[in-house]
Amino acid sequence: MGKKVLIVEDDANIGEVLKLYLAFEGFEVILTGDGDSVLSIFHRDKPDVIILDLMLIGKNGLEVCQALRKESNVPVLMLTAKDAMEDKLAGFRVGADDYVVKPFDPLEVVARVRALLRRTAEKQGQELTTDRTGALEVCMERYEVRLDGKAVELKPREMQLLFFFWRNQNKVFDREQLLEKVWGYDYAGETRTVDVHIQRLREKLEYEGCGYRFKTVRGVGYKFEASL
Repeated sequence: MGKKVLIVEDDANIGEVLKLYLAFEGFEVILTGDGDSVLSIFHRDKPDVIILDLMLIGKNGLEVCQALRKESNVPVLMLTAKDAMEDKLAGFRVGADDYVVKPFDPLEVVARVRALLRRTAEKQGQELTTDRTGALEVCMERYEVRLDGKAVELKPREMQLLFFFWRNQNKVFDREQLLEKVWGYDYAGETRTVDVHIQRLREKLEYEGCGYRFKTVRGVGYKFEASL
């Protein structure tokens, strides 16, 4: 099970979108829109990161963050529709670790969550999890990929596609499934984009004897075939 993220957001649409993106990236997600319930949820579920909206039902985000800081140093990412400097400073004064202004790209929020986890792990001297298949090493928490020990630069969508295959090794997916899982339900482009991204991953990561391959399953789709 991945790291736990508690989303405190009273806009149901925003909350569900963030939950979808974070769950896709392997996080366990808890969602609430009630500021008064945050402490009890925190005690019960012990999240690793909290995404906290400033304007909430019940206690507002500043009050919630202040209460949390009396008993925990859990990383807090503040969300708000306000971008005035005084609002940001108020969040930092009560203990927020980072700040994102609406509207935002959910991928940015995911990246900031990973950065908070990385900084927390480094501060605590914890070792981040690195998984290896053949010549390929993946650390999802750091958003890093290494091939034969050397860092590989992947574009965001290439990274997401790799991570999806990494979590689902030796399983076959058709193009429509990959578009739904990686590009999202509202993607309206051609399925050929999957072929293009698979080819890019092959060019960057695959070679003879590497211990895995992005296999084309004729008449069906693709799978990340790893040595068992």
